[in-house]
Amino acid sequence: MHPEQVTPFYSWLQDPEVIEYSLSAFQQLKTTAQIDQWFAATLVQAHTLNLGIYLAETNALIGYAGLTGISTTNHAGEYFIFLGEKTQWGKGLGTAVTKQILQLAFTEHQLNRVMLTVSEGNTGGLRAYAKAGFVVEGRLREAACRQGVFHDKIVMSVLKADWQRLGLVGC
Repeated sequence: MHPEQVTPFYSWLQDPEVIEYSLSAFQQLKTTAQIDQWFAATLVQAHTLNLGIYLAETNALIGYAGLTGISTTNHAGEYFIFLGEKTQWGKGLGTAVTKQILQLAFTEHQLNRVMLTVSEGNTGGLRAYAKAGFVVEGRLREAACRQGVFHDKIVMSVLKADWQRLGLVGC
């Protein structure tokens, strides 16, 4: 992604449905200046892989995904995905992108473990992650608050050996 690609985030981050299960920081970003500042900082984060998600037909940016907290010592990182374009929800893109990022994690970045947290109400995300090989490790009770209501976050991970055994190599 490049700094000039911030524009779609202006509308995405103003839509409560789009940010409901996303980064807590998204709940606070209200102005274009705040979004610009967040986006610029995101692009230069150390130990992070930030990749745009683009539609093959039009090359339009529809979100971003990647790995954060990449540890070369522990060969581990944390997966994230944000599909901002609601017209693309429910089409299997989350699963496809997740598989592509895992391919990069386990081959190019030589990671052994990739984890994530997902809000318990994000059933689409839970399905996509399970299809990509993630398994539930545990639950963070009432770890998130949205619209004044607490909900649990589910901790999931996939190990390189599991990913290889499931035959997801090359996805």
